[in-house]
Amino acid sequence: MQEETHRTVGDRDVIVINRRSFFGTLLALGTAGMGALLAVPVLRYVLYPLYARSRQSEWSAAGEMTEFASLTEPIRRTIAFSRRDGWREVLSSQSVYVTRGADGQLKVLSAICPHLGCSVSWQPGQGEFVCPCHGGRFAADGKHISGPPPRGMDSLPHEIQEGKLLVHFDYFRSNVPNREVLS
Repeated sequence: MQEETHRTVGDRDVIVINRRSFFGTLLALGTAGMGALLAVPVLRYVLYPLYARSRQSEWSAAGEMTEFASLTEPIRRTIAFSRRDGWREVLSSQSVYVTRGADGQLKVLSAICPHLGCSVSWQPGQGEFVCPCHGGRFAADGKHISGPPPRGMDSLPHEIQEGKLLVHFDYFRSNVPNREVLS
C-alpha cells in the first residue's frame, strides 16, 4: 500500500497524507518526546559533577568565648566540618590556633604551613610556631619570622555567636607569596 500520494492540481504539486502515515508520524513524535523526557534526568545525573560547584564548608565551633578571655599564648583547637564536591560529601577535621593579634583582637590561624602543607605546632619554650618539615618559624600572631615559607600563617574567617567562637575553614594554595583560597 502506498502511504503518500502525489497529485498535480493545476500547476501545483499536492501531497496527500493518509491515516497510516499520519499515525506513523504521530507515533514517531511521541516516542522521541518520551525518549527526551527520560534522557533529561539521566543527563543531569551524569553531568552533575561538571557544572556543580563545591559547597563551602559550614561554620564550626572552636570553643566557648570564656576559654579565650585570658588568652596569653596560642591555643590549639580541632574543628570538624563537611564539604560537598560533586556526589560526595567529605567529613574532615583540621587543627587551628586561636591567638591574639597585635591589636589585641582574637585571631584564628590555620595550622597548615603555607610552604608545603605540613602541620605547624606552637613551641611554648621558644614562643613561636615551628614547621617541622623545613624549619619555617612564625610569631605568635602568625607573621613569618624565618625559613622557606613565602608568607605568614593563613588567618581564617571567624565570628562570635551566642558566646561561641565560630570558624570557617578554608584551604589555601601552598608555596605562593599571596594568599589564594582553594575552597
